[in-house]
Amino acid sequence: MGQRLFAIREAKGISRKDLAEFLKVTKTQISDMENGKSGTNLDRFYQLCEFYQVSADYLLGITDDPTWRGK
Repeated sequence: MGQRLFAIREAKGISRKDLAEFLKVTKTQISDMENGKSGTNLDRFYQLCEFYQVSADYLLGITDDPTWRGK
């Protein structure tokens, strides 16, 4: 999941600082998630899917199809 989080954040030109502010966490926590040092809770995971408009399956590496199936 971390590699996908990093790749999508970079592709969209979003800084760790901006993502951290959106999720109400620290930049270090974003870095740790992207480097596979830590995970996240379900609420933040849902927020990440919404923020990036990608499916949970995509972030989890179950599929390479990032199609958003949100609201």
